Amino acid sequence: MTAGMSRARRRARVLGTLAVAASWSVVLVGAVQPAAADTQSKQWYLASMQAEDMWKVTTGEGVKVAVVDTGVNSSTPSLRGQVLKGVDVTGAPGDETDDYRGHGTTMAELIAGTGEGGGLKGLAPGAEIIPVRMSDVDFMGKRNTVIGDIAKAIRAAADSDAQIISVSMGDVLSQREEHEAVKYAESKGKLVIAGVGNEGHKENWREYPAAYPEVVGVASADRAGKVSYYSQHAGTVDVASPGSDIPSWCDNSFKSYCDGDGGTSAATAIASASAALVWSLHPDWTANQVLNVLFDTAGRDWEDGVRSKYLGHGLIRPSMNILKGKGDPGAPDISPLTKEKTTGAAKSSEPSSSKSGSPQPAKNDEAVDKAVAVKEPNSSDDGNQLGLILGVAAAVAVLGGVAYAVVRRRKAA
Repeated sequence: MTAGMSRARRRARVLGTLAVAASWSVVLVGAVQPAAADTQSKQWYLASMQAEDMWKVTTGEGVKVAVVDTGVNSSTPSLRGQVLKGVDVTGAPGDETDDYRGHGTTMAELIAGTGEGGGLKGLAPGAEIIPVRMSDVDFMGKRNTVIGDIAKAIRAAADSDAQIISVSMGDVLSQREEHEAVKYAESKGKLVIAGVGNEGHKENWREYPAAYPEVVGVASADRAGKVSYYSQHAGTVDVASPGSDIPSWCDNSFKSYCDGDGGTSAATAIASASAALVWSLHPDWTANQVLNVLFDTAGRDWEDGVRSKYLGHGLIRPSMNILKGKGDPGAPDISPLTKEKTTGAAKSSEPSSSKSGSPQPAKNDEAVDKAVAVKEPNSSDDGNQLGLILGVAAAVAVLGGVAYAVVRRRKAA
């Protein structure tokens, strides 16, 4: 029996430059306060996304996710045995498992953490992580580096065994080398996912790599299914994912978790985990088909194939495919992002024995600019509510006139 057939049967049983250096930062927001011991109880989206039911069908096994970030500490209780050999492109002392901020480790746990020791539980705990350590602005500043290494990091991830490349980093400047690296990853059949940024209530500039046409731009949503007030909306959003009120490691001492908003960083990690779950269930699909299904099944109340400026195709809901078999994978060699033919057709690899939708217009400013109400459709065969939708409040982006808690990006001290 093939792995795909086995998972399908399980589903049936469950029913269902200096300037460049000056602008790099992780896309994490929120005033941080030490979190209570029971960190997993604060991962509100696991219940609303029906994680426990999905895990009876697949946990993301057989899928590898490259985390392009500040490094990944493979020794946290939640990541022991989940992290494979990776790459460090910084040229600094240490290696890819030396997380100089704690940010990359948080992203890895949100994707594939086992939850051991009370740590963060990943949405795809059966997936494996390939860490790719790159530099953020403060790390480069300490080393007097004037050239960013994001292009190297994306190429290294593309050359790895990872099918999914998760990038919770952002820069307002576009670089030719970076875009070429993204296109290289696409040519190798990789699915590149990145956060759109957390300055939506301020400058709201485009951030890269999320703004490249070949990259899935992820917005942050809150518990009520609304776009987070800070989530950027500059015509680069493809899909929305949970990002508000998600704990993270406080720093690189890895002594405790802190409360706060995970922002579009966390949203990107959770979207990457969602893709891992779907790809694990359908190992013969291409990146295009996985993405088509995620777009097709996203929660929205507007016309299919139309992008909201704030939520893209809607709120990501992998359970609609995993538990209910919904979603049209479409053509394997046509990108739902650019609608162009792609040369890569990477498939999900077999599990490693050793560890350490709807068509979308090209990204532009013509995206639908309106407030949208998103709720779960009330059809007789839907059963329990799926996805993130916990309410029917309008998903509006509040751009001013209201006092908010202080928002700050998490940079090196």
